[in-house]
Amino acid sequence: MRATIFHEPGRVTVEDRPQPAVGDGEVRLRVAAASLCASDVRVYRGEKHAAPGVVPGHEIAGVVDAIGAGVTGLAEGDRVILCPIVACGQCRFCLVGRRNRCVSRKTLGYDLDGGFAEWLRVPAELVRLGHVFPVPADLPLDLAALTEPAACVLNSLELCAVGPGTSLAIVGAGPMGLMHLIMARAVGAGTIIVSEPVPERREIARRWGADLVLDPAQDDVLGAVQSATAGYGTDAVVVSVGVHAAVPGAIDLVRKQGVVNLFAGFPPGQTVPFDPNVIHYGEIVLSGSQNATSDQYRRTVAMLRSVPHIDEVVTNRYGIEHAAEAYSSRLALDGLKSLVAFPGVDAV
Repeated sequence: MRATIFHEPGRVTVEDRPQPAVGDGEVRLRVAAASLCASDVRVYRGEKHAAPGVVPGHEIAGVVDAIGAGVTGLAEGDRVILCPIVACGQCRFCLVGRRNRCVSRKTLGYDLDGGFAEWLRVPAELVRLGHVFPVPADLPLDLAALTEPAACVLNSLELCAVGPGTSLAIVGAGPMGLMHLIMARAVGAGTIIVSEPVPERREIARRWGADLVLDPAQDDVLGAVQSATAGYGTDAVVVSVGVHAAVPGAIDLVRKQGVVNLFAGFPPGQTVPFDPNVIHYGEIVLSGSQNATSDQYRRTVAMLRSVPHIDEVVTNRYGIEHAAEAYSSRLALDGLKSLVAFPGVDAV
């Protein structure tokens, strides 16, 4: 089979690999689509670790084409997505349903082979945890591959208590910032304000329903947010760009007793100066979110078809032989999400 291989920062190739066999408790997927995450780009830049020789890709949808002994509840031909986390199931986080915080977790695409290949062997531990989810019949698999990033966004929004009528400021309108916009709309958010320096992305944010779109290089973002919220600030702020200098300004945008979520990952070793009294006297919650729970994956794949503009999130599609170009397009800020697709698999 053809597979994308991560060797080291800055070097990804497409090579022949043996088609994976299926052992007890495992299933094998014929991959239909796998999209590229900002974390994958951070690995490529050397800002985050992945095992040399691993197949990248953790945002995966495909069709089950082989079943190992002892597997129940799955059948050949099932259309599925994966939660890519292999968790221990026994630590305090796993026991309360927070497997994304498992102390010994491994993740497809970083520690174990992921979806940038024609076939994927799904580990028995992942199958046993129930991290293989059926895809609704009316959801194309290339859209279903967005379940993982959308579940991460759902986790972020629920951490921020975003719901009907909630005001939200989004700092950074890259692919994940824009997914916050459309998913916040899907759950009934009220005023949504987006701050983004790239003109093309500001225009997308306007077209996708942001109430106010600001250029941080030109506009008085704090003044505009206060004006739009009767001087209170927004109920929640999501920082969706890994630029540490954006954090203090984001804290200024939230109302007293609001939530600021550092959704993006940041280059290692950075520090952020801010006045702790702003947090203390404002009773502000400053948090982060990363990945999602298995229940959030289940709910996300069920709601994905009804998220507005979700079919416009992927702008750059590549066959397996051109998978490395998915990285270069993201590095160049060319379009939004990049996706490696395997045509015809959805019809299998």
